[in-house]
Amino acid sequence: MKKPFILGAFLTLAVLVFAHDQKQKSSQSNGDLDASTESMGHGHHHEMGPHMRMSALRDPQPGDEEKVQRVADDARQALEKYKDYKTALADGYKIFLPNLPQKMYHFTNYGNAVGEAFRFDASRPTSLLYEKNGNGYKLIGAMYTAPVRFTEAMLNDRIPLSMAQWHQHVNMCRPPKGREIEMLSKTPRFGLAGSISTQDECDAAGGTFMPHLYGWMVHMYPWEKGLDQIWSVERQVKDKSAMEHHHDGMNH
Repeated sequence: MKKPFILGAFLTLAVLVFAHDQKQKSSQSNGDLDASTESMGHGHHHEMGPHMRMSALRDPQPGDEEKVQRVADDARQALEKYKDYKTALADGYKIFLPNLPQKMYHFTNYGNAVGEAFRFDASRPTSLLYEKNGNGYKLIGAMYTAPVRFTEAMLNDRIPLSMAQWHQHVNMCRPPKGREIEMLSKTPRFGLAGSISTQDECDAAGGTFMPHLYGWMVHMYPWEKGLDQIWSVERQVKDKSAMEHHHDGMNH
């Protein structure tokens, strides 16, 4: 994986972040989101709109709760030092779009992103999740990733799917070169907020269809109380809806 390729993907996402945020503010109420989340939690339909796929929620198995508790405990202990965001920067985490106001900022470590294609280590997430706090940042969680090729059984081996749901960004039509600004319209056709979600529609519009924009991702909030809040699907979906973010490292 080459760094220039990743940086190019990040620049594309700078537009996607803003576009999707504006669409969500105008079109999705909290009630709709809660209803969608409830449906995901009880059902086996794991698409949330045409551009986000959620892993299916499985029935609990013996040991699942203990396993996710260990992951949260290990992460909490290892990531405590990153409450000082400057330590994260010194350890190689880079702020995604630091000059763009966001509800939540991703500090991403490219080396960890590559590593997560081959192993799962709670102490080495792809991204640290921060909220703006005055002139600094407050650490609230972490994001782990897995390659797009991973099956749900493979995801379950890392973090039991009875306790957490992973997501992918799917079915995106990238606009033709020079027409990226169209993703900022009130009714966009292109991008993660766009109305186009099939190969045929995208081809007809002159775009480039991307069945998978990135790989699998899951958020964790280890300083929350209780496993439901630590692995909150509702919070993850709200975070994602606000900021359709990044990372191309898990595609390979």
